[in-house]
Amino acid sequence: MVPHTYHELRSQLRIALAINAVIVVAEFAGGFLTNSIGLIGDAGHNLVDQGSLFLALYAHVLTARPATDSRTFGYHRAGIVAAFLNSFILLLTAGGITLVSLERLLTPVPVPGGWVMLIALISFAANLSIALLLQHGAKDDLNIRSAFWHMLSDAWVSLGVVVSGGIIMLTGWSILDPLVSLFVVIAIVRGAWPLFKESLEVLLESTPPGVSPALVAATIESIPGVKNVHDLHIWAVEPRLIMMTTHVQVDGGDQALTTDLLQAIRHRVTSEFKIKHLTIQLETECCHPEAVHCDLSKLHDQHSHPEFLHSHH
Repeated sequence: MVPHTYHELRSQLRIALAINAVIVVAEFAGGFLTNSIGLIGDAGHNLVDQGSLFLALYAHVLTARPATDSRTFGYHRAGIVAAFLNSFILLLTAGGITLVSLERLLTPVPVPGGWVMLIALISFAANLSIALLLQHGAKDDLNIRSAFWHMLSDAWVSLGVVVSGGIIMLTGWSILDPLVSLFVVIAIVRGAWPLFKESLEVLLESTPPGVSPALVAATIESIPGVKNVHDLHIWAVEPRLIMMTTHVQVDGGDQALTTDLLQAIRHRVTSEFKIKHLTIQLETECCHPEAVHCDLSKLHDQHSHPEFLHSHH
C-alpha cells in the first residue's frame, strides 16, 4: 500500500517497530542459546534499527505540528536531524562490524550453522518486509529514507549470516562468517554515506543541489526595473522546503517599488527555480552593490570594532 497520507505512513512506522522488536528478541535469544556471536551481532544491528524507526516516527509526528512563535518554521528540521543521526549511527555500526569481523578472522568462533541459518533467514525476511513497507515513503522523505536504508542494510546483514551459516553447516568453515560481514559493510556504507552527506548539507544550510545563486541573481537582474541583487541567501529547511532572501535595488523612487515588480520577481524565481518561500527587500539605493552574499567576516569586524557600527548608523 502506497502511503498517500500522513496517517498511513505513521501506521506503517508503528507496524515496522513491532516487527523489528520481535526480530531483536528472537535473535538475542537464539544467539544466546546457540552461542552465536553472529546472531547476537545481527540482533544488535536490529536494535540500532529500532532506534532508527523510533526517531523516524518521532520526527514524522513532529513535522506535522504547526509553526509557533518560538519555532516559526515549525518542526520540518526534525526529520533532517533524525536522518543525520540515523546515517551517522549506521556508519558507526559499519565500523563496529568491520572491527568484529577482523577480530573473528584471526580467531574464528565455531557455531551451529543450521540454527544460525534458520534464525537469520527469519530476520532477513522480516527486515526486507519492513524495508518494502517504507520504500514508497522513502522516495519523498529524507527521514523515512534513512529508516528505509537502515532496514534494507540490516536485511543484507541477515542474508550474509544466512549464507555463512549454510556454508558453515556444510563445511565447518567458521572463517566465512566474518568474510561475508566485510562485504555487507560495503553495502551499508554505500547506502548511509549519501544520506549522511545530504542531511549534513541541509543542517549547514548549504545551497540546495541544482540551484545556482549566481544564476538566480542574474535572472532577477534581467527583469526590467532591477539594477542590482545582493545579500542573496538560498537554503533548505528540509529538501522539499527551499527558502530564499535577497535585497533587490530598483530604478527610480518609491513609485518604482510596486506590487507589479515584486510579483514579476517572485513569479520568475518560483517558475524557474521552484522556490516558493521568498523574502525580497526592494531598495532605491545600495551601500554595497558588489556583495551578492553576506560577508560574515565583515560582521565579525563590526563586532570587534564598535566604532565602525556607530559610523554607519
